[in-house]
Amino acid sequence: MHIGVLAFLALVTVIFLAAAIRILREYERGVVYTLGRYTGLKGPGLIILIPFIQQMVIIDTRVRTIDVPSQDIISHDNVSVRVNAVIYFRVVTPERAINEVADFMRATSELSQTTLRAVLGKHDLDEMLANRDKLSEDIRGLLDEQTDAWGIKVANVEIKHVDIAESMIRAIARQAEAERERRAKIISAEGEAQAAKKLVEASTTLAQEPGAMQLRYLNAFQTIANDKSQTIILPLPMDILKKFGVDNILPANKKKVA
Repeated sequence: MHIGVLAFLALVTVIFLAAAIRILREYERGVVYTLGRYTGLKGPGLIILIPFIQQMVIIDTRVRTIDVPSQDIISHDNVSVRVNAVIYFRVVTPERAINEVADFMRATSELSQTTLRAVLGKHDLDEMLANRDKLSEDIRGLLDEQTDAWGIKVANVEIKHVDIAESMIRAIARQAEAERERRAKIISAEGEAQAAKKLVEASTTLAQEPGAMQLRYLNAFQTIANDKSQTIILPLPMDILKKFGVDNILPANKKKVA
């Protein structure tokens, strides 16, 4: 009889201790309720509860991730794209995450999807492709502000993919090719304009300096003389012949013939 009572008491004690003692890890916190009312936050370490009177909800405070499903978005320039992202967040105020929202994981996921569509829908496709970091930071800021009431801190947002239709990819490629051709034509036109300007300056200088023109003739003769494979006859202006003192040769010969 006494053995049975002792065994019963021992069993009750074990059940009592099992219900009363909790051990929380370093990254865990316990939201404690006494008779249904929130009475405090516990952890980490050894926690003792009053069985059947107190209950505790354990919250993991480590960084969590939410993979946002692909969202169909119409950009500001009316291009249909599919965008997905990943959200990094952690619970910083466990009592809010439990008391202020029924399911903070689902609520954060749904809010991430709507915020992603709202932010990216205000920008053109080119901005989505070129400024992912800035857009990700804009989304993170909005999410962090809206989830603060739930005790959640959004640490980072990464836009993973921006997918567009094949026809739009071809159109973008044609646009890029046209832009490259336009720039090439502008560069070529600028080069021709600079060359024409230099030619005008050179012709002005030669016109003002007769000696410079004669030097150009002599340089041209020297270049031609280096090529001994053929004979080249060039007419010389009379003013150049005068410089060499042979301007009277032709008239003298004509007199002798006469």
